[in-house]
Amino acid sequence: MQPSPPIPEGPERRAALTAEVSARTGLTPETIGRFLRAFYGAARVDPLLASAFVTVPDWEAHIAAITRFWCSVALMTGEYHGQPMRAHARLTLTSDHFSRWLALFEAIAEAQFTAEGAAHMIDRARRIARSLELGLVPFDPGAARPPGV
Repeated sequence: MQPSPPIPEGPERRAALTAEVSARTGLTPETIGRFLRAFYGAARVDPLLASAFVTVPDWEAHIAAITRFWCSVALMTGEYHGQPMRAHARLTLTSDHFSRWLALFEAIAEAQFTAEGAAHMIDRARRIARSLELGLVPFDPGAARPPGV
């Protein structure tokens, strides 16, 4: 059996992927941006999570960056070129932070998106949380794990 030829990556392919995901989920850059403002607005006042955001110097620049990130993750836009692991490395995060982040993310996603859109975003959030937690939190075999992580 011959291997499949590589799929050419380019602006047309990205646009087609974005359109397909958007049609299937109802997600758009605008709906993702509104969601992120609601989510991070709640996270910034959450008793456990708020401390992670007190050092953000320019909230509008941060929202713009995380919107690019989530559009890349959810809509396959390819707009984000940062390093999330490095961006979070200076924070002192625990498994409890990831559990709370996911619970808040899921509740707001389910309230703001279609069922398909919420499921799509939550699936990706769980993967991201798992990856960041594995990279940032020292292993503790007795620690509680977030649902789905």
